[in-house]
Amino acid sequence: MAKAKANATISPETQQDAMRVAKATQKPGQTKAQTKLIAQGIEKGIAQYKKEQKAKAREQDKARKKQQNKPSSAAPVKASQAPVDDLTPAEPGLDKSYSSLPWLLLVISWIGFIGYILVRA
Repeated sequence: MAKAKANATISPETQQDAMRVAKATQKPGQTKAQTKLIAQGIEKGIAQYKKEQKAKAREQDKARKKQQNKPSSAAPVKASQAPVDDLTPAEPGLDKSYSSLPWLLLVISWIGFIGYILVRA
């Protein structure tokens, strides 16, 4: 219970931001009490968003730490036990044939457009 109450307090910056947004969206004839209620709702939304972002960051941090600990905790593999995969390239981004493919397609499409216009005319 004490932990829930500690997290329930909203920072003054958040309160000011919520009031600023509530005043910016205020409609004519809206009372100050209504604006304050809207600001409180915005505060709760901001608090919930921050809570979700903290949880997401915690999960990402746990996953990152798990990935860092995984290679160091694994036993070294002997060279004779290492699987050999000759079918996949070492680094897929270095294949030269794929870098010219977009340019080739661009040239072909422009030739097609020009040919279409010349045949139509």
